[in-house]
Amino acid sequence: MSLVIENLHASVEGTPILKGLNLEIPTGEVHAIMGPNGSGKSTLSKVIAGHEDYEVTDGKVVLDGVDIAELEVDERSRAGIFLAFQYPAEVPGVSNANFLRAALQARMPEGEEVDAVSFYKDMYAKMDELEMDRKFTGRAVNEGFSGGEKKRNEILQMMMLDPRYCIMDETDSGLDIDALKVVAKGVNSMRSEARGFLVITHYQRLLEYIKPDHVHVMADGKIVKSGGPELALELEESGYDFLKQPA
Repeated sequence: MSLVIENLHASVEGTPILKGLNLEIPTGEVHAIMGPNGSGKSTLSKVIAGHEDYEVTDGKVVLDGVDIAELEVDERSRAGIFLAFQYPAEVPGVSNANFLRAALQARMPEGEEVDAVSFYKDMYAKMDELEMDRKFTGRAVNEGFSGGEKKRNEILQMMMLDPRYCIMDETDSGLDIDALKVVAKGVNSMRSEARGFLVITHYQRLLEYIKPDHVHVMADGKIVKSGGPELALELEESGYDFLKQPA
């Protein structure tokens, strides 16, 4: 079981962003992508999720052996993909509890209903793990939330929806060290042989708490270097100067 990106080319408004990217994320592994601004990291996450603003011009995104090119965003989500946004959107008028319950209901077989007692028991347990006040269940999704509260809420959604592949687009952006530790704790609680992670980040700091199996460097729309966790430390020390060196 794996999420495979093959020779992926994608553009936005006619501008090429991804230029032949290859990557495989088997279940049971955490892959981190680092790279300078403008390298295409966030574009990759949105293309995997099926964002309509991005046009795939060549290549494939294959989920457990199935090409998902023709699947809509909601179909990709039900197939097992979850995208945690760098900037989570606010959803006024929809409470966190109702949002999560509706999302889970959409994944139930026809004729079955989410059990309310089990739902709230599970949600409260996960909120406690993320050190979230239970009052957040009645608040509109992300409305008036701080940056750290929005990121914890994203992780709560991920924990509740239980996807097979978790794509995290700079989830550490804007987090203080305490919030970062809590978010990482929630992510680490989900690590299993049945789930794969793609963690997109600018900083090695996050990878101190979410230990990756593989680290990749992205530049100009493709993976240009791969290695183990030590690669993130090298990048922290030396930056991306090697990208400027002639081949």
